[in-house]
Amino acid sequence: LGLCLIIQTLTGLFLAMHYTADINSAFSSVAHIHRDVQHGWLIRNLHANGASMFFICIYFHIGRGLYYGSYLFSETWNIGVILLLLVMATAFMGYVLPWGQMSFWGATVITNLLSATPYIGNTLVEWIWGGFAVDNATLTRFFTLHFLLPFIIMGTSMVHLLFLHETGSNNPTGLNSNLDKIPFHPYYSYKDLLGAMIMLFCLLFLALFTPNLLGDPENFSPANPLMTPPHIKPEWYFLFAYAILRSIPNKLGGVLALLFSILILFIMPMVHLS
Repeated sequence: LGLCLIIQTLTGLFLAMHYTADINSAFSSVAHIHRDVQHGWLIRNLHANGASMFFICIYFHIGRGLYYGSYLFSETWNIGVILLLLVMATAFMGYVLPWGQMSFWGATVITNLLSATPYIGNTLVEWIWGGFAVDNATLTRFFTLHFLLPFIIMGTSMVHLLFLHETGSNNPTGLNSNLDKIPFHPYYSYKDLLGAMIMLFCLLFLALFTPNLLGDPENFSPANPLMTPPHIKPEWYFLFAYAILRSIPNKLGGVLALLFSILILFIMPMVHLS
């Protein structure tokens, strides 16, 4: 996960040097990165597919935490859930930046969900948009937040690791005694190195051979507010949220179900039976 974060931050910094956060030139600036910038196509493909690798690692990490009962260390666990929410927000904002059809309509649909909030819904949506529709102000603030949030994620990750070192990491045996534990090097350092190499191989394979495998064809068209795509769907790592929203007819009910599907992780330390 740390390696994913480093890759995303470094590739993102290089992309930010050439990207233009303006609705008239955002799409063409991404095309410029692909075609004219030295190795720009590789940096963009690594960044776009790196998000997928990041979420694969995150979902495995959460699954491992649930299986080994890591939620018993509530501080570490809760900071981890906050990190998940921050990464999701960063990924969503990053998806809007290329300003393709799916970027624009995805932003419109997702931000519109906030209008389900009683009393302040519409005001909240217009405040986030910076106007009466997803427009230049929205793109500018999404770019700013997408740039800043990874640094907040890094800081929160440090706190996450600090608490982890206080309590000790969980393990399959469930042992808490230091007598039965093995040294990190060479046993785990080699294991981590192997894991990092496998992850890098998968990411490079995706970026070099099938860079658009996980993308949406609609995003190859510039954003057109007058033409709605037939199917507005998110990236694969948000499909669980899409399924929840589609399965509940009531807008507020769907938003609450989506919210609780993630926030339920916060109550795991309270409801465990171990």
